[in-house]
Order: sequence, then C-alpha cells, then structure tokens
Amino acid sequence: MNSGGKTALIVDFGGVLTTDVWSAFTQFCEGEGLEPGAVRELFKNDPGALADLRDLETGSVETDEFERRFSAHLGIPERADGLIERLFAGLRPDEEMIGAVRSARSRGLRTGLISNSWGRGIYDEDLIAELFDTVVISGEVSLHKPQPEIYELACERLGVEPAEAVFVDDLRENCTGAEEVGITAVLHRETADTIHELDRLLGT
Repeated sequence: MNSGGKTALIVDFGGVLTTDVWSAFTQFCEGEGLEPGAVRELFKNDPGALADLRDLETGSVETDEFERRFSAHLGIPERADGLIERLFAGLRPDEEMIGAVRSARSRGLRTGLISNSWGRGIYDEDLIAELFDTVVISGEVSLHKPQPEIYELACERLGVEPAEAVFVDDLRENCTGAEEVGITAVLHRETADTIHELDRLLGT
C-alpha cells in the first residue's frame, strides 16, 4: 500500500536510470582532446548552443543537423558524424534505480518516462517497454522539460492527477517544473537517497 494517495511514478532517463550524464560528457571531452568541462560550459554560457539543444529536444532539427551545429560550437566540425553517440558512450544503467521503477510497477503503480530527447538511439527500447506504461519523449511531442504541458501530458496518458504522481529528475529546474503543476518531485543526486525518498512517498 502506498502512502499519501500516490498512484504513479514518473522518471527521467539520462542521469536517473543511468549513471551521471555530466560524467559521460566529461569522458567525451577527454576522448576528443577538449577541456573536461567544455560541454557543460557551452550549455551554461553559450545561448546559441542551448538554443540548438532546445531545437533538438523539441524535434525542430534532426540529429545530424544538431551534430553539425554542436560540433562547430565545440570547435570540432570535422567530427560531427556520430557526435551524440560519442557524447553518451560513457552512460551505464543504474540497476538500483531501474529496480525501483520495476518494483513500483509490480506493486500496481502507474509508471511513466519523461525525457528531453537527444534522439531515440540513446534509449534501451526493450527496457523502456518493460518498465513504463507511457513514454513521453520531448522530440516526439514538441515539448520539453520544464514546460508544464509535458508533465500534464504524461499524467493524462497515465490516467492520474498530478497530485497523485511522484517525479524524479537529476536537474533542479525540471523538478521545479513538475512541482508547478502539482507533482511531488524528487531531485536525484545519490541513488540510495532517491530510493529512500521513494520508499517514503510511495510505500512498500
């Protein structure tokens, strides 16, 4: 029996069901001969790079066009092909978090994924089919976190009210977006802490 009337668990993909995305980006930078924080700095300080990412996330550009643009931002335009695959090559599954979602679904909770997409190639499609009742990929719905509509869409597809859902993401702004529509959000930092909080919110 879960507590507090929660009937749904919604999670992010990269950085929640996988190891840390920023660590994968650091690994990518080192492999490309760039400064370790080059990708992070672009998203933090270059509005053009962030705009290109938003275009990718909402499906406004195809992955090959994004790779061309982003490789230019990084100063490696000659290495555009396969850029996204290389960016995410360091990601590994977080088996404990995957187990937490699997457990929630086995106990009768509705489960959903909301992911700001870099293309379907980064997802384990068989795992997603096993874990989730609904999947909301930003590029397929022309929305991105933290836009409120993307959380509302996930809840609508799950057949739950926002107040019935718990959402887990590794970015604070995405948690804030969920909270603004009435979803209880958990900011993911350490797997053990997140699972402890999910146990508290959802029960066992």
